[in-house]
Amino acid sequence: MINVCVTLDFDDAWLADVAAVSPEVRVHKHLAASADELPAGLLARTDVLYTNTAFPTRAQAPRLGWVQLDTSGCDHVVGTDLWAAETPITTIGGVSPKPLAEYVLMMILAHAHHLPEIIALQGRSFWPDLDYRWNRLMPRMIPGSTVGVVGYGRIGREIGRLAHAFGMNVIGMRRGGPRAGERYGEPAQEAQAEVVGPEGLHDLLSRSDYVVLTVPHTPQTHHLLDAAAFASMKAGAVLINAARGGVVDEEALLAALRSGQVGFAALDVFATEPLPAGSPFWRESNVLITPHVAGFAPGYRDQVRALFTENLRRFIAGDPLLNLVDRKAGY
Repeated sequence: MINVCVTLDFDDAWLADVAAVSPEVRVHKHLAASADELPAGLLARTDVLYTNTAFPTRAQAPRLGWVQLDTSGCDHVVGTDLWAAETPITTIGGVSPKPLAEYVLMMILAHAHHLPEIIALQGRSFWPDLDYRWNRLMPRMIPGSTVGVVGYGRIGREIGRLAHAFGMNVIGMRRGGPRAGERYGEPAQEAQAEVVGPEGLHDLLSRSDYVVLTVPHTPQTHHLLDAAAFASMKAGAVLINAARGGVVDEEALLAALRSGQVGFAALDVFATEPLPAGSPFWRESNVLITPHVAGFAPGYRDQVRALFTENLRRFIAGDPLLNLVDRKAGY
């Protein structure tokens, strides 16, 4: 018998599809934010765990053979006993590249067409005169501008594809070639792009009108955008962070925003979430904040069910799992 423990609130039909993978499978749903909230007896007999934040120790779950995360990133597992163990961990990478890329293009267009200022005008019930509209609401030129994508993996390449369709030049930074192992989802469609390694970061920043972060948060990328990186950026460039808050030195970003070195920032993620009400980012006029929604994907439940059931079949058969985390790489 293979006992599957699910700590998220999926409906009965979703759970039944998981159980239907094999007569050997028994599915147990128990909502929990941490392993300590799960019954000890359930953990002791769990072979497979689908969770977001409930990470047991080997002593708590001696039979645990695989953990499926409900996130694309795994930085929140680093430092736990689960991370230190040899238990395979997989992610839901591949579920959200298209909507996340659309989010990035939405932010580029919002900046280019002065959407935040237009919304503010509506809030004041104010119709500006022609001089105001001509001088302050004229769209910025998107064709011919350059987007630099830091983290040119599947999501980054989808951003590049959409940006190229708008006539933008694309520079992508990635640490290495394609990762080993099979991945869930459609293969990324390649667009014409210049691809550089980490050593090319500051050159990318100096040439980009829009800098987009989609890189995983690892020790190597922590505060990747620091004061020196912001100083390298083209003056007045736009930052879009759809990665993780820890990739950015937020104090350095605030200084760059206030000096005008960064002209505008669209921020979906922060080092502390929820973003505290007292954070100065709420009050910066050249910042657009979204509450960690860039990776939300229509049809999410159907997609993660397809991924999880396929991985469960592979687990039972002893085949390689999709989206296996590389602990050395940190993602």
